[in-house]
Amino acid sequence: MDMIEVKNVSFRYPPQEVLRDVTFRIAAGQFLAIAGPNGAGKTTLLQLLSGMLKPTRGSILIDGEPMSRYNPRRLAHKIAVVRQDVLPSFAYSVYETVLMGRTCHFGPMGFESEADRQAVQAAMEATETTCFASRRLTQLSGGERQRVYIARALAQDTPILLLDEPTSFLDMRHQVAVFDLLKDLQNRRGITILVITHNVNLAGQYCDQMLLLGPPGQYEIGSVSHIVTAAMMERFFGVKVLLGKMENINFLIPIARSPHKTAE
Repeated sequence: MDMIEVKNVSFRYPPQEVLRDVTFRIAAGQFLAIAGPNGAGKTTLLQLLSGMLKPTRGSILIDGEPMSRYNPRRLAHKIAVVRQDVLPSFAYSVYETVLMGRTCHFGPMGFESEADRQAVQAAMEATETTCFASRRLTQLSGGERQRVYIARALAQDTPILLLDEPTSFLDMRHQVAVFDLLKDLQNRRGITILVITHNVNLAGQYCDQMLLLGPPGQYEIGSVSHIVTAAMMERFFGVKVLLGKMENINFLIPIARSPHKTAE
C-alpha cells in the first residue's frame, strides 16, 4: 500500500518555477532519501508533503486520501516534521519542546496524560536528550537542538516522518546515531521516512530508495544502488567522483578540480 503518492506535482514561487511534474510513490514502511544540489526544491517538496504549501499543479495523497481532505489536527496524527534548525524565539525547556509533539494527542481539556509523559520520556531516551531535559533551547548548541527537534517528532508518534537535513550541525557519531535511530523506527514500527540529506554515502547505507532533484522537470528516483553512481552525481551535481564498494554498497569520493600536491 502507498503511504505517499505524488502525482505530477509542480510548484512555483512567482515568477520562478521550482518543481515541475514530479511523480513518485512511497510504500508504507519505506525509507526514502531526497538529495540534489542547493536550490533544487528539496525543502519545497517537504513543505508540500507536510501541507505547509499547496501545489501549483498536481496532487498529493496521504495514506490513499487527498491531502486537501485533511484538517491540521488530523494531518498531525499522520505526519511529523523535523525542519532545519533555527534559533528558537522563546526559551522553552527541552522537556517542554518535546512535549509539544504530543499536542495533537491531548484531550479536550488540553492537558497531557501519563501516556503523553511516557512518550516524551521514550523519545528523549532514544535521542540522548534526557540529560539536558531542564535546559533551555537557547542554551543548546545547534546539534543539541536538532536532536531535541527529532525527539519532538518521535513523541508525536505518527506513521510518516519527514526530516529536512536532520544531521546538519551533528558530529560523525551523532550523524550515524540519527540514521541508526531512523532505521530502527522503520524496522520496529514500520514508519515511512523521508529525509533530505547531502550525505549520499550515509543515506546509501540506510535508505531503500533515493530521489535526486535537479532543475525543474529533471529528477530521478530508484534504489540507492541505481542512484548512488558516478554518472548520476556528475549529471545532477556537476562533479566527478570516484566510485567504490563496501559490502555491496556504493560510496562516492568527490574529485577535486585542483588537487593540492604536497612537496616531496
